[in-house]
Amino acid sequence: MDGVDRARDDLATWLASRPENYLESSPHLTAMLASMAGTARVEAMAPSLEAFGRNVAQVIEPAVVTLERNRGLPTHRPYDSIGRRVEAIEFHPAYEAVGRVVWGSGLLAINRGGTHAFEQAALFFLLSHVGEGGHACPAVCTAGLARAVERRGDARMQAKYLDGLFGTDYDACLRGSQFLTEVQGGSDVGANGAVAVPDGVEPGAWRLTGEKWFCSVADADLFAVTARPQGAGAGTRGLGCFLVPRTLDGEAPNGFRIRRLKDKLGTRCLASAEIDFEGALGWPIGEIDEGFHVAVEELLNTSRWLNAVGSTGIMRRAYLEAASYSRYRRAFGRTVGEFPILKEQLASMKVDEHAALASTLVLTGLLERLDDGTATVQERAAHRVLVNANKYVTSIDATNVVHRGIEVLGGNGTIEDFSALPRLYRDALVYESWEGTHNVLCAQVQRDLGRAEMLDEFLAWVTDELSSNGDAASDDALRALDKLAPSVRASVAAPQQTASEFRRQLESLVRIVQIGALSKIAEREQTAESAAVVEVFARMRLHAAPTPGPHGIDASYVDKVVSSDLSA
Repeated sequence: MDGVDRARDDLATWLASRPENYLESSPHLTAMLASMAGTARVEAMAPSLEAFGRNVAQVIEPAVVTLERNRGLPTHRPYDSIGRRVEAIEFHPAYEAVGRVVWGSGLLAINRGGTHAFEQAALFFLLSHVGEGGHACPAVCTAGLARAVERRGDARMQAKYLDGLFGTDYDACLRGSQFLTEVQGGSDVGANGAVAVPDGVEPGAWRLTGEKWFCSVADADLFAVTARPQGAGAGTRGLGCFLVPRTLDGEAPNGFRIRRLKDKLGTRCLASAEIDFEGALGWPIGEIDEGFHVAVEELLNTSRWLNAVGSTGIMRRAYLEAASYSRYRRAFGRTVGEFPILKEQLASMKVDEHAALASTLVLTGLLERLDDGTATVQERAAHRVLVNANKYVTSIDATNVVHRGIEVLGGNGTIEDFSALPRLYRDALVYESWEGTHNVLCAQVQRDLGRAEMLDEFLAWVTDELSSNGDAASDDALRALDKLAPSVRASVAAPQQTASEFRRQLESLVRIVQIGALSKIAEREQTAESAAVVEVFARMRLHAAPTPGPHGIDASYVDKVVSSDLSA
């Protein structure tokens, strides 16, 4: 066998080694879930996770590849065959096949009542191994709208829509979307110009008019739309949040017109549009003067939480691609995974993904305690900070991890049909801006921490989390927190002058939280690999530079992190 044949056979072996079930290829998911949600709960969710992990690998991934390869992207059909306005979005059949599997998994239904956030997060983590795939965003938007209607909607709204929003039959369910952004403001939602006036005929209904600039899930059945009620004040306080059905009679669009679909860098299978509302009939979700709170607390916070979950799934898939490739690709007489510099690169990918999943599951636990009414004052503060800060850090990490994976594959990593990495990279870049740019999220946290006692409560929560571990990495993190806290206090006291510095400080705070979460998991697992993950992550992310000496990275720890993934 000559070198060419050997190389091609190695690549074929690599392709054949790809997981047939993404749950089985990510044992740390169940280990982390057991650590935070309990073994009994993990055992109860195991059958659905196993089935969905297999479906993601064997059904959803091939369908998404078909859509991407054939450019089977959504198209806008404004009129039907006899000229009636329908504003339809048409999809490739493979897209709808994916939707049936996603909704059939119970991803939306599982968290009805807000009691199974861990289960929902686990399913979404598995789905995100394909990237956005055209359905991650619709699932997230539907989850947020279902939460808003369940917690804020009146009895009529709940009776009419909740069963559909929590449905498992893709062909019969109600999918949701949320349209906040307008061209003149972007993230400055307070600058929104869309207006709402009382209908005058339908009791409690309003007519919405205005332009929305970035409308993902333009094919949704139900829209959550922000608009300023007639006579309301300026800024975010004057906004209402309305539920607008796509159609009132099952056919004609309910007072809206799609200008065009967005031609995006990533999440290309997802229909995002510019939409004009022209007297659309809608009903307030909650009190009319609480619209911005509804939008943030139910819609955006749900999206930011699940965005972080999705980022971890993207990171995991990127690592699996890079590590398995390194196992079989040969160069200079050995597999590339044998080179120490590449091992450390893979280790950095793996520990970043583990840390992102750990902090996101911590956030998931906080969300559950908020929903069941058991959250302490400190936990409420921690949720308010982490729902924004964790989204910021995990989305940046996802892009960086995929980029490192592409580097492992070299030129092959840039080829669209060679691996999923180009698709994951494009999607990860979109995730970074999904539900708030980094600067907007950091500014929000900085404002939140400026409120009475919020910073003290958050720092106390982080301190308690670290102090309960008792390992060296947590002790190092406690010392780092003590050193960082005065600077954070100064930044919070002068937000206009310290915004850039606070962004760096906030990332450090999240890294400290991640070390605490990883340490708890390692203490429970008691394995060499989990301990090494903590050590390598602390050396890479807690200390400014992993130089030789006290803060250097011992090669033996790197080996423990990646060795199980590099053995054929």
